Amino acid sequence: MDAFKGKVAVVTGGAHGIGKAVADAFAKEGAAIYVIDREPGDWFVGDISDPNLLEKFSRYVIQEQGRVDYLINNAKPPMIGIDECSWDAFVQALNIGVTAPFYLTKLFVPYFGKGASVINISSSRDRMSQPQTESYTAAKGGIAALTHAFAISLAGRVRVNSISPGWIDTTESTFTGPDILQHPSGRVGKPEDIAEMVLFLCSEKAGFITGENICIDGGMTKQMIYHGDHGWDYSAD
Repeated sequence: MDAFKGKVAVVTGGAHGIGKAVADAFAKEGAAIYVIDREPGDWFVGDISDPNLLEKFSRYVIQEQGRVDYLINNAKPPMIGIDECSWDAFVQALNIGVTAPFYLTKLFVPYFGKGASVINISSSRDRMSQPQTESYTAAKGGIAALTHAFAISLAGRVRVNSISPGWIDTTESTFTGPDILQHPSGRVGKPEDIAEMVLFLCSEKAGFITGENICIDGGMTKQMIYHGDHGWDYSAD
């Protein structure tokens, strides 16, 4: 415990799910936590797609702490498919999922402490898709690419990595049958699975890792699926 004592961690979309698990994990290790989320609560409340709000939030953090050690860009963009997604909705998804992480990182660049890390939360959907997921998928692909761009631009100052979660249950549900059997790991993921990787990537143990996108999906994206294999049956109907 106290591995991050005296450090300052910022988490976007930290009110619930993966973001909350990350904030809780940092807090248990002694870090000072600053969460921004549009859900009402005892954190900084607002929509991160508003650049004025991001400026206000960054000033608030710096006025209180003077620096940032870890920035976790986690806020979730909406998922709307091509049939229903309007121009404005698509732009909003990109604003939340790509533009806001870019701008918040930029705002904190002068204030990152020694050994600082930025972790962007992407998704396994940055490499695979279901129908009608265009807004979310584009945003997650964008932040995965933004990660390696940041890693090069900020080389020697900040390490930047991304994590691509697969199916992460945030409802504490119990899964059986195909839901777990389709995962080579034998289970659905938990927010804590992602939080543990965030802490590792922010630690000195990961000092030689930057620009990487690490997929944590129980092996699902590595499993080839063919009709008739492992009980899988494809029907065009």
